[in-house]
Amino acid sequence: MSQQFEDAFGSVYYITLGCAKNEVDTDRMRSLLLAAGYEVAYDVSEANLAIVNTCSFLASATEESIEATLALAEEVADGVRSVPIVMCGCVPSRYGDDLPGELPEVAAFVRTDEEDGIVAVVDRLLGVSRSAPAFVPDVKRTVEGSVAYVKISDGCDRFCSFCAIPYIRGRYHSRPAERILAEVRDLVDSGVREIVLIGQDTGIWGEDLPQEGEGPHNLAQLLVAVAGAVRPERVWIRVLYLQPEGMTDELIAAIRDTPEVLPYIDIPVQHCNARVLSAMNRSGSEAELDALFERLRREIPGMIIRTTYLVGFPGETLDDHEQMLAFMDRTGFDYTSVFAFSPEDGTRAARMEGQLDEDEKLERTQTAIDLAESLGFAATASHVGETAEVIVDGIEETDEGPELIGHAWFQAPDSDGAVHLDATEAAVGDIVTVEFTDSFCYELIGHVIG
Repeated sequence: MSQQFEDAFGSVYYITLGCAKNEVDTDRMRSLLLAAGYEVAYDVSEANLAIVNTCSFLASATEESIEATLALAEEVADGVRSVPIVMCGCVPSRYGDDLPGELPEVAAFVRTDEEDGIVAVVDRLLGVSRSAPAFVPDVKRTVEGSVAYVKISDGCDRFCSFCAIPYIRGRYHSRPAERILAEVRDLVDSGVREIVLIGQDTGIWGEDLPQEGEGPHNLAQLLVAVAGAVRPERVWIRVLYLQPEGMTDELIAAIRDTPEVLPYIDIPVQHCNARVLSAMNRSGSEAELDALFERLRREIPGMIIRTTYLVGFPGETLDDHEQMLAFMDRTGFDYTSVFAFSPEDGTRAARMEGQLDEDEKLERTQTAIDLAESLGFAATASHVGETAEVIVDGIEETDEGPELIGHAWFQAPDSDGAVHLDATEAAVGDIVTVEFTDSFCYELIGHVIG
């Protein structure tokens, strides 16, 4: 029996876990459901259905996703009406066949490659019947805020020995340039002031697309095209998740010579020891990485660099660890994410000899975190006294009253800290000129001067 709701088919509550790519996927599903006549619920007690978009990059992320789902189910069970729960994303993609028996609290499981069919899933669970399919493939995204992540690719072909992403999201595939550019234009028209291009391996964008005809055909050309698409609006463009091999001459020139593209690069090196990198199924060496980062800073003035260190990989010796610490210190990364190796189901590294015990991994991880924070805090403090543009992201309630929060061009949103502003008259989405007066950890305090 079909069920009807006043003014809309019903309302949907969303929980998103994991990385920015999941944020994009949730936003896409939300946009599809809005176009299909569903509303957004901001509390599960007001919802007719709940969607949990999960992460399964690490075992700890999988556990967090399942715990969040069970906590939601418990909250729903205490409510007045039944609220079906749909688990989407990486956990169903990785463990889909096993989940229905393990999680009877969940009404449906949707893999990452099935998310464009979310309307049909929700219709079925809520008993909504339609005279025609509601799926709208080119529906516009509905981003709340001044920053929007735009996926330019999905999947991965690298098969690093420690990583399950290729088994979760499949082989690498680039999004066509025309779809990316159309989405960017729509987002800018809706008030977005920073476009963050993301993918598992953004540097090889376009290699799997036809190379004949008009471009863009690679990431460098895509950046130039995106910059053209945002003009004449004042919009920042940031690109994340580049691999060292992806830093071509053309890409370096595009970042340097395109004003809208920020001189900010996220390159997850994972390690610098050639033997460890080879065991990870990654290429490179300390000398090659030294040359790359020296060149980036020489050719792109003011370059900000973020990286990742995977600590305690099987066979990593204490000398290897010390080598990586010395490399981090010498390179002076602005931001470093540190992760302890986790033996993920289905990966080759989980079966390798030379697994380190947990105490040793934790000790090395803490040492790396201490160094990363020392470098990062110093890099943040170095901006005190400078003047730069800041995007206003929101308002935070403090003991002293409301405070505007934003981020500067050298801070990737949701990753690198924030700027606490002394003004209250600016609006979310404004780009203001700020003098940085103080810092604490990765945070900056700023005085709005324009």
